[in-house]
Order: sequence, then C-alpha cells, then structure tokens
Amino acid sequence: MSKGRFRVRAGVRDWLIAVGVAGTLLVTGLSGQHAATGLGLLGYVLLAVGGLALAAGRRAPVAVLAVTGLCAVGYQAAGFDVAAVAFLFAVYAAMRAGHRVVTVAVSVAVLAVLPLAALASGLHDTGEAFAQARGALQIAWLIAAGAAGEALRQAEQRADEAERTREETARRRADEERLHIARELHDSLTHQISVIKVQSEAAVHVARKRGEPVPEALLAIREAGREASRELRATLEALRDDDTTPPHGLDHVTELVERAGKSGLEATLTIEGRRHDVPTAVGRTAYRVVQESLTNIARHANAGTASVHIDYRPDTLAIRIDDDGKATPDSAPEPGIGLLAMRERVTALGGRLRAEPRSEGGFTVQAELPVERAS
Repeated sequence: MSKGRFRVRAGVRDWLIAVGVAGTLLVTGLSGQHAATGLGLLGYVLLAVGGLALAAGRRAPVAVLAVTGLCAVGYQAAGFDVAAVAFLFAVYAAMRAGHRVVTVAVSVAVLAVLPLAALASGLHDTGEAFAQARGALQIAWLIAAGAAGEALRQAEQRADEAERTREETARRRADEERLHIARELHDSLTHQISVIKVQSEAAVHVARKRGEPVPEALLAIREAGREASRELRATLEALRDDDTTPPHGLDHVTELVERAGKSGLEATLTIEGRRHDVPTAVGRTAYRVVQESLTNIARHANAGTASVHIDYRPDTLAIRIDDDGKATPDSAPEPGIGLLAMRERVTALGGRLRAEPRSEGGFTVQAELPVERAS
C-alpha cells in the first residue's frame, strides 16, 4: 500500500499550521487581559491576520513575510507582548523559497523596528522596550531552531532514501544485464559448442572402433570442445548466481575439494577458528575463490597436491589455497580472466587478495574478506 495515500495535502497542511499559529498568538494575547478598546481590538486582529497569513506562504512567501512582519510590529505597538512566531515561520518559508536577500533585509528591518514599536506602546521606557522586544523574539528563535532542525532531519531522511533507491536500481540493472548476457551466451554458443563436442566424440569413437589411428588434430578438437563446454557452464553459472537463486557458499566448499580429488588431484580442506554465520555475499565470494583456484590448479599448474585452508576470525574470513605445481617466482604466470574476476569480487567487499608463486614452488591464493563490513 502506498504511503502517499496517508500524506496530508500541502494546502491543507499550510492551513493547519496557519490556524494553529493564529490560535496560539490569540491565546497568548488574551492572557494579557487587554481592554476592549479600539487599540486592543486592532491588536487581536493583527495577531489573527499574522497567523492566518501563513496559509499563503507557499504561493507568495515574500508578501507573507512582509505581512507577518508588519503585524508583529503592529501588535507590539498596540501593547501586546507576544512572540513574533508567525514572522519566524514566514522567514523560514521565504528562505526555503530562495528569497535570501529580501528575507535578510526584512528581518533586519523588523528587528530594528520592534523595540521602537514596544516603546510606542507607552507601556515601557526605553530600556524596558528593548528588553521586551528581545524577549518577544526569544521564544520565536527557539521555534525557528526547532523548525530548522526538523527540516534538516527530513532532508537527510530524503537523501538517505534517495541513496537507497539509487543503489537498489543499480543492483537491479546489473542483475538484469548479467542475466541478459547469460541468455545471449547460452543461445549463441551452447548449441554450436555442443555440436562440435558431439561430432568430435563420435569421430574418435568411430575411428577407434574401426581400429584406425585417431588423428592428433581430432583429439585436440575433442579436448577443446570439452574444455569450452566446461568453461561455458562455469561462466553461465557465475552469471546466473544472484540473490534470486540459492547461492553457493561455504557449505559447498567441501564438494569442490571432493570433486578436485576425483579428478586426480590430491586435495585437502582445513577449517580453523570458531565457525559462525557470514553474510551471503562473503560466503559466495569465498566459494568462487576456492572454485577458481582449484580449477586453475587442475588446468594449468601440473600439480599433484592442493590444500584449502579456511580460517574463521572474529571480523575476517581468511582463505588460502596452495599447490605444489610448476609455478616459480621466476616464471610467474600471466593473470587470466578468472583471477581478475576473483580480485574484483574480493575488492568489492572491501577485502584483499594476493595471488603469486610461492618461494618453495607452486602457487598460492590468499584472500581476506571482512565480515562486519560486508554485513
């Protein structure tokens, strides 16, 4: 249900404020027990007009500023020691409308004339008149400070809401684009790669069945088809791995290690620290780091063993994957797309990634993912 249905219309809200201020001014004026003379009646009229004029503050802020200022001076001259509340509301409305110079000029004029008006009432001498004028404004300044604070709070609230809306919109667009790319890849490449793979497998099978030697080129085509198929499946899985589907996380790392072991790699998993829940994004990134690392080891490292180490720290999840492959500090491999994607995922969460050959031989991937910041 839309919250807008419960909002008060701007015009109605202006009238409610105007009536409220006018009522407050009249009640304050009546508490002074003024005589029902012509001057006293004029004072009550000015109190009412000054308050009700605020209803037009949104349409004519400068005119309302002038009217409320004259009314404040008028009822002070009539002997009504009432705070210039309506004038302060008018100052706020005029400043909000952008009439800064006019507002400052009128405010200075009213501040200068109010003591003279109090002196003209004949109820005070010069010192008392200035003190009375100052007292009439003190309560108004408090109200103005409260109004300014409320306006600032609402502005900050609107800014926060706008920021959340922008982030949600950007995230939704990124998800839509990612799924669009996944569909395009699936539609344009999956069928062709499947045809290449099936045809090469069939050609190898027929050649062997006939006892004929299998050409090396045909074996290379078959292997390339298998590799391309695996790469495409992994890419589509990564592109489709969003919040709308159950994401892979730390609970699935064991399956990755077991799968690597079935492919001929001696892989081990070690978990340290007190296990605790981590944000979904952290778990998903940890899974991707381990998955890409083990995939690279199986394809490029020519390694016999690999170790996966996960350390649950109070505010950090540390991951380390080592292998005993052919990488050395003197022959560092060029970073591929998989490693760049890993680094982007870790950096997006405010973490750090280090991937480099080990001094004793082999390759190491180390990632630290902040848990509190990502949550």
